[in-house]
Amino acid sequence: MFEQVLQTLLAAVILVTLGGSVYFSFKHRQQTNAKLRGLQAAKMNICMGIMLIAIALVQMLMFSGSTVRVIIGAVMMLIGLFNLFAGIRNHGYFDRMKTDS
Repeated sequence: MFEQVLQTLLAAVILVTLGGSVYFSFKHRQQTNAKLRGLQAAKMNICMGIMLIAIALVQMLMFSGSTVRVIIGAVMMLIGLFNLFAGIRNHGYFDRMKTDS
């Protein structure tokens, strides 16, 4: 029961953040204002980081603990954490940036 709920929750998180990553990627490419372009890229990084962390949790928790799965899960966790940290940092930077009007 608990595993089914956890699996459903992680799948929902992965799908929502996948949609957010694609959405903010398109918004980033269409934007001409540097501040708004940076904010969209930061939001995309945050979504991608959360998605990679959720995928890593699926790899580590849902399947048998083979060495290869644990290593791949750990690498994805590190990349996800880096993306999440970089996105939060860049969002703060671009949020404080003055608009060029």
